[in-house]
Amino acid sequence: MKSITLALALGIALFSSHAAIANADDAKWVAQCVSDNQAEKAAIEVISKYCVCMNNKMSDNETQSITQWERTHVTEAKACDKVAGWR
Repeated sequence: MKSITLALALGIALFSSHAAIANADDAKWVAQCVSDNQAEKAAIEVISKYCVCMNNKMSDNETQSITQWERTHVTEAKACDKVAGWR
């Protein structure tokens, strides 16, 4: 069930008009972020939108996961919360 949900979330993120996933590496980071946030009480579309937003705010050279990066980039996380309609 987890892999189906993750695949669905990634599909939504890839094909959403708001999603700007540039390459396979970005898709991997977004998929990990969605997986990290599966326990949250939010629709998968909201989580996907948040993760794509966070990914887009990160440098292409970033080595931290989105989940790690958001802990030290509170302003960006709050902006993506608002964009995604989360929290």
